[in-house]
Amino acid sequence: MDYRIIFPHLHLYLRHVPKSIHVFGFEIALYGIVIATGMVLATLLVMAVARRTGQTPDDYLNLAILGIIISVICARLYYVAFSWDLYKDHPLSILNIRQGGLAIYGGVIGAVFSAWLYARIKKLNMRLVFDTAVLGLVLGQIIGRWGNFFNREAFGGYTDGLLAMRLPVSAVRASDISSALAEHMLTIDGIQYIQVHPTFLYESLWNLALLILLLLWTRHKKFNGEVFCLYLVGYGIGRAWIEGLRTDQLLIPGTSLAVSQVLSVILAALGVLLLLIGRRVHRRQKTAGTQS
Repeated sequence: MDYRIIFPHLHLYLRHVPKSIHVFGFEIALYGIVIATGMVLATLLVMAVARRTGQTPDDYLNLAILGIIISVICARLYYVAFSWDLYKDHPLSILNIRQGGLAIYGGVIGAVFSAWLYARIKKLNMRLVFDTAVLGLVLGQIIGRWGNFFNREAFGGYTDGLLAMRLPVSAVRASDISSALAEHMLTIDGIQYIQVHPTFLYESLWNLALLILLLLWTRHKKFNGEVFCLYLVGYGIGRAWIEGLRTDQLLIPGTSLAVSQVLSVILAALGVLLLLIGRRVHRRQKTAGTQS
């Protein structure tokens, strides 16, 4: 397998980007290392925000432990549910996540459910918990997407734009090579390449901008839950656009619709609706407080 990854228009030539490393004879996937790093840094960020806002950091450490377990399970179930043909004849392979197959949207759903569940159990302000925990969720997504870079997956169709990325055909799954990519295949020094949209990079950068916005907005929010609603809108819009570029979309059974794209649109619309409702309630409460 050829381990090169090239960004030709940026003049960036990475000649050896492995998918895994060996430590004391054990093979460790870099995807897993990236995900674990994202989880740790996300937890540290959320605990710092909790400390700054007068909450108990240990609550968020406990939430992170619960959330990581549930999110991994949900990420796997989401992928399996929309890739059932791969597992229906070998159901035990569902348990083998070392072969890949974790959907980030499933992880997001698991994280949100974990925050709801933990807030209920501990009798915490649920909307405040959502506002705080979502900052860590975004950071985890920013870092986690780089696991796709090492795995040479979750890329888009052909492009010759500034950020175009070239991958050796031998390093990617054949099922991810669309007809358009095959038509634009390049052969350089005897090696075949596809040239793609680096959608992992698009989403990572989009989420970085979103995280900065949410961190700034935290200091000026009008009501608890507002930061989480902004996340739904911001992430939903970005993911709907980026998902449309990808060649490995998970489709709603019996349709040509990408399930993550449909879900993104729904969540963005829900976020807008909740923002409008929250702002209206806040204005009414403020007016009532002034009159009294």
